[in-house]
Amino acid sequence: MRLFVPEALQAGTELSLPPGAARHAQVRRVQPGDTLRLFDGSGQDWPATVLAVGRSEVRVQLGTPETVQRELPRAVHIALAMPANERMDALVEKATELGVAGVQPLMSQRSVLRLAGERAQRKQQHWQAIAEGACEQCGRARVPAVGAAQDLGTWLAALPPAGASTRLLLSLQPDAQPLALLVPAEASPVLTLSGPEGGLTPDEEAAARRAGFRPVALGPRVLRADTAPLAVLAWLGLQAVA
Repeated sequence: MRLFVPEALQAGTELSLPPGAARHAQVRRVQPGDTLRLFDGSGQDWPATVLAVGRSEVRVQLGTPETVQRELPRAVHIALAMPANERMDALVEKATELGVAGVQPLMSQRSVLRLAGERAQRKQQHWQAIAEGACEQCGRARVPAVGAAQDLGTWLAALPPAGASTRLLLSLQPDAQPLALLVPAEASPVLTLSGPEGGLTPDEEAAARRAGFRPVALGPRVLRADTAPLAVLAWLGLQAVA
């Protein structure tokens, strides 16, 4: 069993698992002497031996950390106008499994889901927890960051110059080019931007292009808003092992 522990771990030390991890371990009925694998997001797995299991506490002793390399060779961040209902939950989970480095939720003019204040904070925490759980399942030792929901225009205006990174706008426009023509062979960072169910408005697409995003097409079929970013991630992942 792999469990995420959001604190810096040190070899040979004892610690009480945080509440979420402790509950997970108790549900799995761990006993003293059982072994677990913990990770803190630093890129290592820590073997741990269960010392004691109480009503609300699980104490473990850490062994020697082992470096884990299950990341994509290039950092891929996805920014998207949030899909409605539970689709954002599934997208965060699957994007984490596919190796995303970060997820930036956005609100565009045609967005159905809009967040602000305490509700936005709760959603961010919820999606971050989904990313952590997906890392536990898929074996990643680095947890992608899920950003706070932002207005698309505000986010675009705050972006630094593109530099060596590749910025891709998932678009249905006639001048959109195939993905293979826009992603360089070297492992430079990639940032993708996609719209909501109704797509970005012409003004939003124009603003994205001014910010350095190049329109990319993903084939002859129209993909759902929550499918398109995953298709890019899957393609980049396959290129890494080809």
